[in-house]
Amino acid sequence: MSRIFKYSFIFIWSAFVLTPLSWALVTSFKPPAAVNNGATFIPWLQFQPTLDGWKDITGISGYANLFPPLINSATVTFFATLVSLTFGCMAAYGLSRFSYGWKHYKNPDIIFFFISQRIMPPAVLAVPFFILLKTLHLLDTKLGLVLVLTSGLMPIVVWLLVDFFNQLPKEIDEMAMLEGCNPFEAFVRTILPLSKPGLTVAGMFSIIFGWNDLFFALVLTFTNVQTLPVAVVALNGTVTPFWTLCASAIFSILPLIGLAFVVERFLSKGGFAGAVR
Repeated sequence: MSRIFKYSFIFIWSAFVLTPLSWALVTSFKPPAAVNNGATFIPWLQFQPTLDGWKDITGISGYANLFPPLINSATVTFFATLVSLTFGCMAAYGLSRFSYGWKHYKNPDIIFFFISQRIMPPAVLAVPFFILLKTLHLLDTKLGLVLVLTSGLMPIVVWLLVDFFNQLPKEIDEMAMLEGCNPFEAFVRTILPLSKPGLTVAGMFSIIFGWNDLFFALVLTFTNVQTLPVAVVALNGTVTPFWTLCASAIFSILPLIGLAFVVERFLSKGGFAGAVR
């Protein structure tokens, strides 16, 4: 009975999540008549599919071209995630293995300080970031946007990886140091190779948050750097057909879906089984 309930819940929830996406995917291939003359659902039976919506967003029809914003989003997200993982995993390892603090402020307070940066509304940071980037001449640049996104992604990395490193036996570090490694070498040679699942999860969260960022990209960039979410919103601000909007929505999430399939194999459990001898 419990198994029936479990799979029924999974089926209902999957249908709830996938129905809007499937509707958008079908609509992206509809001709104008299939949208304006009543609801249609099944391609080739109720309507003849067309690529007009996809031609509108790929520059073929001359309406819009989302490939340059796609490249900008990929570049900014990649470097922001790389920087966040590089420094965030070292900070998380330090907070997991060593004790810090001053008076009543210890490691848990430092960890909470990191994640509390995500609690702050982005609108509060808009003006300070704008003034800072303007002073550094980094407004409307990829580097400026990378720095801003890193400030929001690194707390996620630290918060996730501290818990992951806490689950790794400390005997692994001790064995490496007994064999002549210093703490940093022990981290690089023994802990990092065992941390692929945790790094993958933290990286995926960073990529998702960085890829979907709209607010900072809208406030801190203008014409030289336009990310994909900003370009999609700009389409929605004009008189744009529904099939083109649906095509742009599917276009914007396809890279994330493809990436999820690629990194799935790194999420296997038991990555450090037998690491302690």
